[in-house]
Amino acid sequence: MDARIIGTVMPVLEIGLQPGESVVAEAGQLSWMTDSIRLHTSARVGGGMFRAVKRAFTGAGFFMTEYGADRHPGMVAFAARLPGQIVPITLESGADYLVHRYGFLCGVGDVRVSTSFQRRLGAGIFGGEGFILARVSGSGHAWVELSGEVVQYDLARGETLRVHPGHVGMFDAGVSFDITLMRGVRNILFGGDGLFLAALTGPGRVWLQSLTISNLAQALLPYLPLPERDNGQ
Repeated sequence: MDARIIGTVMPVLEIGLQPGESVVAEAGQLSWMTDSIRLHTSARVGGGMFRAVKRAFTGAGFFMTEYGADRHPGMVAFAARLPGQIVPITLESGADYLVHRYGFLCGVGDVRVSTSFQRRLGAGIFGGEGFILARVSGSGHAWVELSGEVVQYDLARGETLRVHPGHVGMFDAGVSFDITLMRGVRNILFGGDGLFLAALTGPGRVWLQSLTISNLAQALLPYLPLPERDNGQ
C-alpha cells in the first residue's frame, strides 16, 4: 500500500494498492480509481452490522465500501469535500481516536468506525442535526478530513481547553470530553458565540479545525438566491 496526499487547499488522498490489498471508506467518498479496482459495498464493512445501525440512527452513513485490488495493482483517490487538510493516523490496540461526524475519510487494515458521542445543541450550530463524534479504532492506518487550518495541542493531565464545538476536529480517546454551557448571562445573551462550549481535558492530543460548517454557511448566505414569495396566484 502506497499513500500520498496531493494538493494544499483542496487536497486529494491517492492510495496505490497491490493485489490482495484494500481500503475502506464510507459509501459516496470515491473520487476516481483505476479500472483494476473492484468495489464491495455492505453494512458489514468497517465494523459490522451493529456499528452500521448505530451510525444510521445518528444520521451518518449506513453503508461502507471496500475498494480492493484483486489481480493487478491499482489506485483509488478520495478528494476533500471542503477546504482543509487530510490528516493520517496510525491505529493500534488501546489508541482510539474521536473524530467529528464527517471526518473519517478512509482506512486500511482492521479499521472500525462507530458512533461514540451524540448531543443535540440546537439548529444554530449544526442545522438541528446535533453534535456527533465517531470513534475510529482497530489496527492499521486511517485518514481524517479536517476543515480549514489544523492546530494541534498536547494537553497535560488535568489541563482543559474550551472550544466552540464546530472547531473540534479530532482528539485522542484518552482525552476527557464534555459539552458545557457558556458561562455568564451577558455572554450567553450578547456574546454571539453560542450557548455551548466543548471541554477537552488532558492528557492527550487534540486537533482543532479553523473552518466550521456554521461559519461557512453564514459567509455563503448573502450570495444564495432568496426563496420565491407566494403571491397567492
